[in-house]
Amino acid sequence: MRRLPSVALRHLGLALALCLPPVALAAPEAGSASAPALTRIAFGSCAEQHKPQPIWTAVQAADPDLFLFLGDNVYGDTRDRGELEQAYAALAAQPGFQRLRASTPLMATWDDHDYGENDAGAEYPMKDASREVFFDFWGEPADSPRRTHEGVYTSAMFGPPGQRVQVILLDLRWNRTPIARNTAFPDDGAHERWGRREARAGRPVPGPYARDPSPEATMLGEAQWAWLERQLREPAEVRLIGSSLQVLADFPGWEAWVNYPRDQTRLFQLIRDTRAEGVVFLSGDTHYGELTRLDANVPYPMVDLTSSGLTEEWHVPVPNALRVGEAYHRANFGLVEIEWARRELRLGLRDADGAVLIDQRVPLSSLRVR
Repeated sequence: MRRLPSVALRHLGLALALCLPPVALAAPEAGSASAPALTRIAFGSCAEQHKPQPIWTAVQAADPDLFLFLGDNVYGDTRDRGELEQAYAALAAQPGFQRLRASTPLMATWDDHDYGENDAGAEYPMKDASREVFFDFWGEPADSPRRTHEGVYTSAMFGPPGQRVQVILLDLRWNRTPIARNTAFPDDGAHERWGRREARAGRPVPGPYARDPSPEATMLGEAQWAWLERQLREPAEVRLIGSSLQVLADFPGWEAWVNYPRDQTRLFQLIRDTRAEGVVFLSGDTHYGELTRLDANVPYPMVDLTSSGLTEEWHVPVPNALRVGEAYHRANFGLVEIEWARRELRLGLRDADGAVLIDQRVPLSSLRVR
C-alpha cells in the first residue's frame, strides 16, 4: 500500500469516501521538510459507468501516487437527481474503480455529463443538486470549505520545498456563459453521425461551435478567477492545472478554451503576471488523446496533455495545428512522471494494455516565465 504523499486531508476531504488507509491520515503537511515528494500522477476522463472498464488494471500497474478525474466521470445526462445518483452507484460498483479507490488517493472535477447535461453551462437548472451528489460521492465533508463556494474547483499542494507539486482542478461549467454556435453545423443531436459521414467523404468536420470574443463570454466567472490568482501566487516547482476541456487546441468547432478567447488570453496573462512557473495543463473531454504545445504569445512554452477517454473513443479526425505527433483514438489514461533528480517531467499517454502512446520529456527549466 502506497503512503499518501503530503496532502492536507482536512482541506481535501477525501479520506472517508476513498477508503484511504489510516497511515494516509498521518502524512506530513505539504511544504514541510519531511513531506514525501510526489513522482507519479495519473489522470483520465470520460468513463461510461455501464461499460466494462478494463483500463483500471493498466492504471494500477503504473502505480500512481495520485489519480485525477477530469470530468465525465459518469454519464448522467439527466435533470433527475436520483438518476444521477444511480450513475455514480454504477461507477462505484465497477471492480477496477473499487480497487483504485482502495489503493490510490483521488481528486476530481467535473465536465458536462457528470454536471448533468451535454455541453451545459450556467443555465443548467439542476446544478445545485448535481454539486451535492458530486461532493457526496467523492467524500467531501459537510464542513469542507469547498462546499462554500460556487462550483467544484479545488487545489492541493504536495511535497517538501524544492519538490512542491500544486494540483489545481478548475470548474468550467458552473459559471459558463452560453457557447457560440457554428451556424453551418446541424443542430439536431446527430453531431457524431454527421461528423463520421463528413470524415468518410474526405471533408473537414467543423463542429457545432465557434469563438466568442465578446467581453461577457466566460467559463470561470470572477470568483474562480480571483481564487485561481491566489493559487498561482503560492510557491511551487510543478503546477498541474486540470481542465475538463482542452486549453491549447486551436480548433474551435468543439468545446475548448479556444471558444472563449478572452478567458484563454486571461489565463496566459495571469500565469505571466503571477510568475507562476512549472505549469502543465492536463485535459480531457475529446474521446481521443493527444499532446498540444503552444510557444507563441505565452509566458513560456506551454503544453496540454489530453487524456480521453477511459472508456469512450471517437474516431472522427479533428484538426489541431498545435498537435505534437498524432492523436490516439482508443481508450487511454495520462501519466505525469516527475524526475526530481533530473528536474524533468515525462508526460505520457498509455492505452488499456499499458502500451506507451506518448512519451514527451519537458525540462523544468523550460517552464519559467520569460
